[in-house]
Amino acid sequence: MYLLGLGIVLLALKYLEIGPVAVWEWWWVLSPFAAAVAWWAWADWSGYTKKKAMQKEDARKQARIDKSRESLGIKPRKR
Repeated sequence: MYLLGLGIVLLALKYLEIGPVAVWEWWWVLSPFAAAVAWWAWADWSGYTKKKAMQKEDARKQARIDKSRESLGIKPRKR
């Protein structure tokens, strides 16, 4: 996400001809977008995205279980 934000900022600076970015070649300005595409492709290919989604889901599930146990007066398990 940082690469996409950087690409948008550089694109705006190049388009509005602000600062030293105005004289940069276009491929320098557009390279963060290519890096973002490469990152997303790798993250999907390697399973990184799915692993992070599963960790988030497991944390939500454990929080829900802990909350239920607290409401029943049972101490939640420590991890």
